[in-house]
Amino acid sequence: MNDIVEGLWQATRLVVTLDAGLAEITLRSLQVTVTATVIASLIGLPFGAWIAVNRFRLRRFAIAVLNALMGLPPVVVGLIVYVLLSRSGPFGVFGLLFTPTAMIIAQVIIITPIIASISHQAIRELWADYHDILISLHASRAQRIKTLLWDGRRALMTAALAGFGRAIGEVGAIMIVGGNIDHATRVLTTAIALETGKGDFALALALGFILIALAIAVNLALHMLSGTERGSRW
Repeated sequence: MNDIVEGLWQATRLVVTLDAGLAEITLRSLQVTVTATVIASLIGLPFGAWIAVNRFRLRRFAIAVLNALMGLPPVVVGLIVYVLLSRSGPFGVFGLLFTPTAMIIAQVIIITPIIASISHQAIRELWADYHDILISLHASRAQRIKTLLWDGRRALMTAALAGFGRAIGEVGAIMIVGGNIDHATRVLTTAIALETGKGDFALALALGFILIALAIAVNLALHMLSGTERGSRW
């Protein structure tokens, strides 16, 4: 209990005093996670919609694989990305290992199936309602997907936020491909792991409280900006 109280006190002190180290780590966490979420959304949202409106022989198998990929072990993803980006790997020439870019790549791989699967579920329900109308209007596949993405934008924002929430709390893959290098690749989650390993539980809890507050703040900001709450309804 004392550690929790001390963690709350340290979190308050770090925020109020605008600690430079905390600001750097927090901004890097946001930079990596927001970038990964945007890239994953650009891939996952259209892909989920495409699966929802198209019928092909291996469609059920593709959906099953997509749902299975939602449970990708982050450590395994981190290991694969590490091997690919290492000096002996096929992309080692780019020197991306132990950089924020490598962290973004790992997060994109982890959260893209989550965003795609959730968007598929949302678009499938819309497609059942819009199917006859869009078919009668002779809309092309691209037009169908565009219409469904626009009309389902609020539900799809939930998919993106789910991906963001998963990415902001990631530590295993980030630790492997980023290396937790101070002033370079250290983010909130890896800083928490470091302080816990050092036995500084109060500081680790303080960083954890800040991480939770950051995730809540980003979610609330996106909801307000997108106007999902109108007339006391979500």
